Amino acid sequence: MGSQRNGFHKETFILSVDVGTTSIRCHVYDKEAKIRGSCTTKVALLYPEVGHVEMKPDALWRGFLNVVKGAVQDAGVQMRQIEALGISTQRGTFTTWDRKTGVPFHNFISWQDQRAADLVKSWNRSCTMKAIHGTMKMLYFLTRQKRMLAASLIVFSTQHVTFRLVWALTHYKQVRQAVAEGNCCFGTIDTWLLFKLTNGRVHATDYSNASSTGIFDSYQMCWSGFLCSLVSLPLSIFPKVENTGHDFGFTDPSIFGEPIPIMSVIADQQAAMFGECCFDVGDVKITMGTGTFMDINTGSKPHTSVAGLYPLVGWKIGPEVVYLAEGNAADTGTAIKWAQELELFSDVQETSAMAYSVSDSDGVCFVPSFSGLQAPLNDPKACASLMGLKPSTTKSHLVRAILESVAFRNKQLYETMLRETHIPITNIRVDGGVSSNDFVMHLTADLFGRKIVRPQHHEMSCLGAAFVAGLVVGFWRTRAELKKLQSTDEVFLPKGSPKMGASSQSREYIHALQSWERALRRSMNWYGKP
Repeated sequence: MGSQRNGFHKETFILSVDVGTTSIRCHVYDKEAKIRGSCTTKVALLYPEVGHVEMKPDALWRGFLNVVKGAVQDAGVQMRQIEALGISTQRGTFTTWDRKTGVPFHNFISWQDQRAADLVKSWNRSCTMKAIHGTMKMLYFLTRQKRMLAASLIVFSTQHVTFRLVWALTHYKQVRQAVAEGNCCFGTIDTWLLFKLTNGRVHATDYSNASSTGIFDSYQMCWSGFLCSLVSLPLSIFPKVENTGHDFGFTDPSIFGEPIPIMSVIADQQAAMFGECCFDVGDVKITMGTGTFMDINTGSKPHTSVAGLYPLVGWKIGPEVVYLAEGNAADTGTAIKWAQELELFSDVQETSAMAYSVSDSDGVCFVPSFSGLQAPLNDPKACASLMGLKPSTTKSHLVRAILESVAFRNKQLYETMLRETHIPITNIRVDGGVSSNDFVMHLTADLFGRKIVRPQHHEMSCLGAAFVAGLVVGFWRTRAELKKLQSTDEVFLPKGSPKMGASSQSREYIHALQSWERALRRSMNWYGKP
């Protein structure tokens, strides 16, 4: 197959697409993991009602095709030189479609969507949940099984698919009808793309994407029959769950002119983790894009959390399963983009210098919760706010307060991770667009009192999906080989003591951090009933 695919061309490449929240990007990688060609397009988000966030499936599909063709053209190579395709996608964004025609019943409902917030809240407070928590605590006491403890602590969230899917089944008659006729497919973006790319032959996902939906049992490694029966979700609509590195089949030849083997499907945060080569227990990666996602490698066992860290499958390649624990803040890049739209600055590159141009934020605190607050506070009804404004407040003070809030949220997530996992943290690596901001990175290193490494390429999800696909087809042989391909852009060391303890800068910031935490508390339950 290889020689036929490659024709007379000696050199082959790996193609990787990352479907993010605001953009779709495609890179063509060579053996040195250098980008030989790339193409990016924007994703249009729709806000049909307050709290509703959607995407048009057709627009997403067109964007996907355009970036693949654009990147291959940019690299100056032929489609037949592509040895494998890897796909990384945002998680928890889903649609449902007709199994026979492939036509979606509704737009993609985004992971940022809040339409199920009231449903989530009422379920979390329900007698049913209290009874489940009590029963599972008792079972944990008797069996000491970690999954019983996890079930006793389960808290629903709007970011998980569960209640947004319940909402869709309740509100869209054609979805209910298709379920009754056995003709409904559910899928996150990866599943829908696989279905489209293989012309309806494959209805599948991988373990990393499945575990990010909230409907998957990461302990049993299957869709949760218990949860589905509890909230009345039909198991028949869910895709088959495959390994992260797996032969998913070929793209239909009519799409790109050549059949391309699809060899990896992986969720974007797990892909970034793989791209950062965080293969060892205690490795941490922080992705700062639209939201902040902090992940720690917990090895071969899922982590059971009390404060809202979520146990995820990182990847399953061959027989090996790697688990992660994740905490997140939903509004990182969102807050910076909002500030730009308010014309606090014209170019994001200016923000670091603006923050450094003042000695502090002049007592201004920014709470970055346009989509509620996640771990460890877990309040979907919190509002975003600016507090402590004065006549002396300048644009630079506001920008500094916004950037500080990103670092403060990082600190909160990091402390939760230390407290909850009891895993000694070995390496901390960062990626995502916001990680290119030096002010945020220096402050984060100071607050952690730890060294933080930033790679040359800030977009790691594409690389992670490429690495997995490349390993499956033998383009790269071992993980040790992948580690050698890593490039480091910059190392951020905490100010003050050279040891790994708390830095003097961290102590300087205690007062600012306390004020910010006070502002957080004032912003909580803002949208709740008075």
